[in-house]
Amino acid sequence: MQGYIHFNGELITADEKLVGARNRGLRYGDGVFETIRVEQGKIPLISYHLERLIHGLHTLHFELPDHLSLQYITAAMLELGRKNDMEQQARVRLNLFRGNGTDLNIIIESEPLAGNYSSFNENGFVVDIYKDVKKSCDILSNLKSNNYLPYAMAAFHAKANGLNDCLVMNSYDRICDSTIANIFWIKDKQLFTPPLSEGCVAGVMRRYLGEKMLDAGYALEEMICTRQKLLEADEVFLTNALFGIRWVQQLRDSTYSNKLSAQLYKQFVKPLFTF
Repeated sequence: MQGYIHFNGELITADEKLVGARNRGLRYGDGVFETIRVEQGKIPLISYHLERLIHGLHTLHFELPDHLSLQYITAAMLELGRKNDMEQQARVRLNLFRGNGTDLNIIIESEPLAGNYSSFNENGFVVDIYKDVKKSCDILSNLKSNNYLPYAMAAFHAKANGLNDCLVMNSYDRICDSTIANIFWIKDKQLFTPPLSEGCVAGVMRRYLGEKMLDAGYALEEMICTRQKLLEADEVFLTNALFGIRWVQQLRDSTYSNKLSAQLYKQFVKPLFTF
């Protein structure tokens, strides 16, 4: 299926050529993106996505057009879903980047969301730690930047070694997140996640779950994440806006249960995606 994309306010065929050799997004990764779930014509956590997007654009010194609003982004994504016959369930990628000068370009893509994104994973993830490329801890670290090479390289490593995902380390040799998700671990019923100062992406599901868990009385603490802490944990799980929670079954020689992870999914994630 050829399908359509949204490009700067217009719906065009997905195979149409869009950028030239001098495009700054192509040359320098000069932009940010969001990966968003559409479910039954609704967009869970859309305000969180837009807040992160605007923060990223301000950090990169973009001049924001007046029309870039929650209403505009929502309408554009839903219109694209209708055009591609993906109104009920889809994975949407929103990419904003500089063109040949300072102008802001917007591309929105949609594709079907796999069925296994609609439930808690019965088979736990098998992961490892990727050590060849380290992520810096600076003002760009928390963004979903188009400069994504540390995660891309870790994802190649995971695929080459038959893993579900790889954990990414920061410049201090501590774990900050995975290639596509934030990380949480549980020890003696206490929940932990690395602080944003450790270089992890400011995940919208990380934010949502953190707020919900604290409101519900769970003990959640931000703490630096070392390999030893993870290897000694009782449970480990990953979070992102598409699947919510994925429990990790194995990291090297350590194996983990999923009792609390499954409970958190049922309590907070499933209602978010059920309409």
